[in-house]
This record gives sequence, C-alpha cells and structure tokens, in this order.
Amino acid sequence: MSDLVNVGQAGLGAWGQNLVRNVDDLANLTWICDASTDRGAQFARRFPQAQLTDSFEAMISDPALEAVVIATPVPTHYALAKQALEAGKHVFVEKPPAMRESEMAELVEIAEAKGLVLMPGHLLLYHPGVLKLKQLIDSGELGDVLCIYGNRQNLGKIRKDENALWSLGVHDLSVILYLIGEEPIEAVAHGNSFLTPGVEDVVFCYLRFPSGKIAHLHLSWLDPHKMRKITVVGRDKMAVFDDMELERKITVYEKAPEEPSSTYGEWRTRTGDIFSPKIANDEPLKLEVSHFLRLVREGGSGVEARDGLVVVQALESLQQSLDAAKGA
Repeated sequence: MSDLVNVGQAGLGAWGQNLVRNVDDLANLTWICDASTDRGAQFARRFPQAQLTDSFEAMISDPALEAVVIATPVPTHYALAKQALEAGKHVFVEKPPAMRESEMAELVEIAEAKGLVLMPGHLLLYHPGVLKLKQLIDSGELGDVLCIYGNRQNLGKIRKDENALWSLGVHDLSVILYLIGEEPIEAVAHGNSFLTPGVEDVVFCYLRFPSGKIAHLHLSWLDPHKMRKITVVGRDKMAVFDDMELERKITVYEKAPEEPSSTYGEWRTRTGDIFSPKIANDEPLKLEVSHFLRLVREGGSGVEARDGLVVVQALESLQQSLDAAKGA
C-alpha cells in the first residue's frame, strides 16, 4: 500500500462515478467529496475506507493527501484546482481546467513553481485509437497531412451552463492539436442558440495552422446522428477514427489525388485497399488515470499542463469569434 498515491476526489456525478472507480482501483482513495449529501452517502457505502465530506477545504487540508481529482461542474474547475495546488496537492482536473487563458496560465504557473503535476482530463489523448492515428501520421504512412475534421454530434445531452464548443469541442480540439502538433494562427467559429438563449447548441469551427494545415469541427447536441468521428486527410492515404465503432475504431483508406506524369497537369483520384489495424481495447480512462498517478510518483514534465493551456487558448479564441459573430 505504501507505493499507492493517496488521492481524494471532488465530484461524484455522472462522469465522476467513472473516475472514482478507476481511482479506487489504481490508488489509495482516502477522501470523497460531493456537495450532494445523498450522493455522498451512496459512495461512502461503496468506498468505506474513504473519508466523506462536503467541504473541499477540509479534504485538501489533510497533510497525508497527495493528489486531488476534480470532476465537479466546469465553472468550478479553476477555483478548486487553484486551491488544491496552493495547498501543495497534485491535481487531475476534468476538461476544461479553466474557461479563460489567463486562468489556465495561472494554474500552470503555480504548478510549475511548486513542482506539482497539473493534468487536464483530455481523455481521448489516451485512447488507443487516437494513439494509433498519431502513429500513422508520425510514421508518414498517410503522407503530408492536409486537413483534419471532427464530428461530435447527438440529440442531447442539452446543457445550460456551457455551450457546445466548451462541452463537446474540447474533446476533438485537444485531439486535433495533438495530431497536428502546432498552435493555430487563425480560429473562427459560427453557431447559434436554438434551445437556450446565450448557449450555442450548434457550432462550426475553422482552424488554420502555420504549416498550412486546416481543421474543421462540427459540434451539436441538436442533430439526428450520434457521431464521434475524426477524419485525417493525407496526401497519400486517409484515416478515420470512429469511436462509435465497436471493433473498427481506425479505418485507413488508400485513397488520394495524384498527377500522373503522362498527363498535362490533370489530377486524378486513386483508390486502393481499405483496412482496419488492430486496436487494443484498454479502457482509455484507466490509461489516463494510470498516467496521472505515474507522473505523481515519478515526477511530471509539465507537458500535459502546457498542452492544456494551448487547448484553452484555442477555445477562448473560438469563443471570442462566436461572440463577435453574434454582435455583427
């Protein structure tokens, strides 16, 4: 048990329930914290070894507590993460850790000054399918990447405290930035609030990068299709990550335009094989939590926090574009 990290978790809602299960499996769960007395009592019975509280301050004041997992509503992430870091605790905080670039930059600064791990919960970066997509890109198998686009749509869950950009876009945006490995130089977004005033439920985003690569996001909880898909268009091949597929998470298409030397500048299309590489079925959340605990034990590099800052910067730029479009 001495090798296990002492962890407390704040937030036991729908996603928090999945997190706390993995934390209990992989670490020493010593505290659970939730504002709901009924929900707290339910989880106290499930994890009797953990102290139950509705006070975040009481939890982080425990000198034996090493790390905190934050799975509370998004607007609370920044304040709670800051409190935990200032109390000397390593922090795993669900996405996005903050809703302003200045706030995220402050969290990164505190973590680096104190030598603490600050890890945003960008779950898809630990998905074996996304890791395979990155491998295909980095190996050059797809050729030069020209563009990437993401589809994250469904009918629901309709939210009132965050729009489709911040609720849905953060997933695919973190993946696109990871796959391209560049920071965008242009970020444009358009959307509309059809169901709840001021909360965009349909958003379209465009990103342009220094290399000339472009990306597009279609985000909506007002759609007849449930889609969780990212498409990478390369000069030689194209690949699709489809998280709705049970087995074929990645499909590679030997499709591309080509300009035969025998023609006079005419482009033709080439179609070859379609194949799906074997993808491990490891639970991404378990891989993500394991990575956080490894950083706590071995020392974090700070890459995760700084990458999280780039994601928040892009989100804020896209939100500013949304707001400007509304005011036009």
